[in-house]
Amino acid sequence: MSHARIELHDIHQSYASPDGGSTEVIKGISLTLDQPGINMLLGPSGCGKSTLLRMMGGVRPFGVKTPTSGTITIDGQPCNDAHDDAIMVFQQYANRPDLTVRENVIFPFSLSLWKHRVPRAEWAPRVDAMLQAVGLADKRDLYPHVLSGGQNQRVALARALVLQPRILLMDEPFGALDAQTREEMQELLAKLYNAQPCTIVFVTHDVSEALLLGDRVLVMSTQPATIVEDLRINEPRPRDHSWLLSADAQALSNKILSRLHAMPAGGQVRVTV
Repeated sequence: MSHARIELHDIHQSYASPDGGSTEVIKGISLTLDQPGINMLLGPSGCGKSTLLRMMGGVRPFGVKTPTSGTITIDGQPCNDAHDDAIMVFQQYANRPDLTVRENVIFPFSLSLWKHRVPRAEWAPRVDAMLQAVGLADKRDLYPHVLSGGQNQRVALARALVLQPRILLMDEPFGALDAQTREEMQELLAKLYNAQPCTIVFVTHDVSEALLLGDRVLVMSTQPATIVEDLRINEPRPRDHSWLLSADAQALSNKILSRLHAMPAGGQVRVTV
């Protein structure tokens, strides 16, 4: 499977304001993602990270021109609508309550696109292998309402990764979890990525999460948002919290925080060390 190439060129986004004017939330972002890796989109809450992420997946709000100007392409083709190669995972995992764990994970194969892309003979083996990988093989016949938040997020992650996506877009997927479960999910994502590399774009406002998971950390400013720092992290995964206390990690954290603290107030970031 070829690597995906996502290109954003001079992206601007404005929304109409009640006084008849407009509010600019994203200002002139240009970005290229052309290698497998976990790319962390880090910035203060409310700065426009999720807006930018959804543009990359072709998710467009009804009645709003998105982006206001600029272009987004995937493999050289304009991304103006939901894109077949981009799968999204949200903080709200949206598992169907009427389906078991296994039925939730196999569900995408019933949709027209994936029904034609993946031979039916592969569905069950892929799903069973993925349930094993995310630690839910023994929960396969249970329904979402009896699962914990972390287990439900594992179902959502399994449903996305079973499709073997070229692009995985994650919008603060672990943000609602408690600290211990969030750490377990971070470790799981790193493990699953190593087994199945792809282009991941992961939105967070947690500096520690960005450092633990990211190959690349893209730091966004407050509105109107721009990319103010683009950091590469060469430390191999898995990284643990003891590494966050190392001189290298502290230097990266200080660089990010100094950038964020230099911005006008308008949102918060978190450091969980």
